[in-house]
Amino acid sequence: MIIVGGGLAGLSAAIYLGRAKRDTLVIDSGKSMARWEPDVQNYLGFPDGISGEELLARGCAQARAHEVEFATDEIVDARRAEDTFVLRSRERAYRSRRVLIATGIFHVPPEINGVAECLGHSMFFCKDCDGYRVQDKAVVIYGWTNETVEYALAMLAYTPIVAIVTDGREPRWDQTHHRWIQEYELPVFTSTILEACHEGCAIRCLRLSNGDEVEVDALFTTRGDICYNELARSLDAELDPDGQIRVNANMATSVPGLYAAGCVTPANCQMIISAGDGAVAAQAINRDLFEESLKTHHLRRLRRQQLATEETIPTVR
Repeated sequence: MIIVGGGLAGLSAAIYLGRAKRDTLVIDSGKSMARWEPDVQNYLGFPDGISGEELLARGCAQARAHEVEFATDEIVDARRAEDTFVLRSRERAYRSRRVLIATGIFHVPPEINGVAECLGHSMFFCKDCDGYRVQDKAVVIYGWTNETVEYALAMLAYTPIVAIVTDGREPRWDQTHHRWIQEYELPVFTSTILEACHEGCAIRCLRLSNGDEVEVDALFTTRGDICYNELARSLDAELDPDGQIRVNANMATSVPGLYAAGCVTPANCQMIISAGDGAVAAQAINRDLFEESLKTHHLRRLRRQQLATEETIPTVR
């Protein structure tokens, strides 16, 4: 069993499959978005928060404890030969009977000077994750689409100071969303952003091309995501219009033996949901392999070995 991707979905699946005594390899290129999160505050069981790096490290350690193997590599191509998947990096080839794609997505940050230093501290991608931490602060939403407007409206539950910046782009929201902007009196700044002024990791203001400086405590972006679906495309798995891998309730794709979990699928992109999806996929894969072992009599061969070499009858007193 090969898992491509060492984020929360991949690690969760690895733990389940390792505990199911499956030979499991995780191939990870180190691109998990969890590494961007310095303080995860909404993951079950960590009331004081935990960094994404620490969460990944704990997941790796837990998987290794169940004999899961890891390879630091990047798969660039995938093919299916009869009942075997062949995955290739630039230097190696890997083979397995089942594959789980857990490659995730990449949140596209705004192209603004000064933003990189603030990622995860005062510049965020997810209102569901981080809206709570910016209560009663000055919040700006970056974007020019319907989603941008909806983000801004949703933030009103946390703070009265909410504005939209389009960074010089022409707004593309429809008339309904335009009316909502007017109804809820949301300020919109359309000038190009020259710089995000910050102190350490804390954004203080956005300097605009018209000379304005908009004071801000937190910046949320709705610029969009890049879905890492190249392997699914190589294997002709079905994708949705957004490029996400279509899966059923068991996280199985349209290709037999190929599964996907986490943010690379249409699931809500939350760490804890990704971990849950990984567990669902692992259980489905384990069941799939078990049923195959009955059809191919592989389990019978294992049992013959046990009967020949081990005690198989419980002690009766």
